[in-house]
Amino acid sequence: MRKQTKGIHHITAIVGNPQENIDFYAGVLGLRLVKQTVNFDDPGTYHLYFGDEQGSPGTIVTFFPWDDAHQGRIGGGQVGTTSYAVPEGALPFWENRLNDFAISYKKSVRFGETYLQFADPHGLQLELVERGQAKGNGWNFGKITSESAIQGFAGALLLSASPELTAMLLEEVMGLERIGKEEGLIRYKSTSDIGNIIDLKMDEVPRGRMGVGTVHHIAWRANDDQDQMAWKAHLEANSYPVTPVQDRNYFNAVYFREHGDILFEIATDPPGFAIDEPLEGLGQALKLPPQFEPHREKINQVLPPVQVREIE
Repeated sequence: MRKQTKGIHHITAIVGNPQENIDFYAGVLGLRLVKQTVNFDDPGTYHLYFGDEQGSPGTIVTFFPWDDAHQGRIGGGQVGTTSYAVPEGALPFWENRLNDFAISYKKSVRFGETYLQFADPHGLQLELVERGQAKGNGWNFGKITSESAIQGFAGALLLSASPELTAMLLEEVMGLERIGKEEGLIRYKSTSDIGNIIDLKMDEVPRGRMGVGTVHHIAWRANDDQDQMAWKAHLEANSYPVTPVQDRNYFNAVYFREHGDILFEIATDPPGFAIDEPLEGLGQALKLPPQFEPHREKINQVLPPVQVREIE
């Protein structure tokens, strides 16, 4: 059975202070906070979702903010860098904005594209690249308008503990197309117009350590529950053990660890983030899954207050 992923659904990372996280991704980068909820395994911790105006698949970055967690180390078995797409001609705007906030960055060229590379306050490695084919983002925040706003993921750089095995998975199982190779990297492309480029480093790197400033997992898109089950069967037929379906309220998820030790997820596009609050009110209130709703008062006492604010 031939399967082809559309590309990235979301990326989930571990960070520190939740207000610092919101100030950076909403206040500086201009992403929309589309959902405030809690970690299903640790309801005393936020799970914060950012994306475009409606939290479309391919734009969603999510965070577990643990103020007292140890600092992680980026390395093998992780997503090394998260890449964001901005409209053509928008990089000068972002250079000025990073300068305004005294955020150090460097320019690099990869596969003929210019990247602005920098880190968030907790050590996650990020980059911006112009992509003309990407979808627009109608979310305007502060000085960031749709002419310059981040459109979603451009892609990601994968650091594998076994690059050849990861390459085989991406091509032969996930159905990505190999479109280039240069300076120790292989570039792959999926069928979507957003979150569609994956660069795989072919040199083995020292193993990473999970903690603040590292990506926990990368999720790939499934059209719906039926497609997700087809992916599960497809992966298991190719000797990748897959978890049972996990209900994440806004999508269903299954997980597997590929042979390069990177944690992968297959997540459904529906139902999306407007199932428990209106589109115009996304991210403004704490939303709890049904099993935690009886404990709302206690959870509210544990979670620190946070807000989206302009920090121009």
